Amino acid sequence: MTARPRPQREAVGELLRVGSHELHVRRDGPADAEPLLLVHGFMESLHWWDRLTPLLSDTYRVIRVDLAGFGCTRADTGFDATAQAALLESVVDSLELTGITAVGHSWGADHVLALAERSDRVTRIVIIGQAPDYSDLPIPAIARLLGFDAVDPIVALAHRSLPEWAFRRIIAQGFAEGFDLTTLEDPAQLYADYRAMSPRMYRAVALDRPEALALRPLDVRVRELGLPTLVIHGERDRMYDCANTVARYAAAGARTEVVPDAGHSPQIETPHRVAALLRAFCQQVRAPKAAVDEPAG
Repeated sequence: MTARPRPQREAVGELLRVGSHELHVRRDGPADAEPLLLVHGFMESLHWWDRLTPLLSDTYRVIRVDLAGFGCTRADTGFDATAQAALLESVVDSLELTGITAVGHSWGADHVLALAERSDRVTRIVIIGQAPDYSDLPIPAIARLLGFDAVDPIVALAHRSLPEWAFRRIIAQGFAEGFDLTTLEDPAQLYADYRAMSPRMYRAVALDRPEALALRPLDVRVRELGLPTLVIHGERDRMYDCANTVARYAAAGARTEVVPDAGHSPQIETPHRVAALLRAFCQQVRAPKAAVDEPAG
């Protein structure tokens, strides 16, 4: 039996050639405005920012990217944060962006931190819905099987075969209990994003990522970077403990904001609140002088 190909998603932006990849990139807002780079997480795509983007693109240049192996960016290798950050670096270099506020949701937080570690084009960091490590999210032992190449065909089959009703039960954990997914402008979008993702992504998340976070938790990296950092976390997050998460980031020097009515994905659940927090952060917290372009005095 011939395996069905992953569905081809309709591009809403442009395909930017980066090495051997064609990255799907969407740009909104004034071309000369301060840039916001929005990076999605696991099982997602740039569409996870659809509700937030219109609330910011009036005064900011909003750049969204489908990471390698997601959405319209086709790939089956190079899924770790280092490789993804290298692609993001090529994008911001190509677009000649400076003074970037890099925003990462969930797994996307790893990538914006990795980007900031390798590029001084990033001057602020925003982490949404991501704990410093997996200490609040034990990985079932069976999930570690996803890291073995021998089971890749099984994982791929399971990925293709998961029905939408079962997916909705899984993805519901990414939102506050009781959040109605049918209220989204396009409820089918979440499942389409999941189906478009490469099945090889499970290895990166279930095996490689826990090991990387154990060695260098995200709060440690925030402290070492020393950049202005904002952490936004939903109080009703069902994946990570909110109080523990914000306490650890605050101890690392980050600003923290708790959104009472949101779960793991406040940019979808409470987009107006997140937009207000982002605006306030960008307006009140100046980037390090050495990292921004300023006219000679």
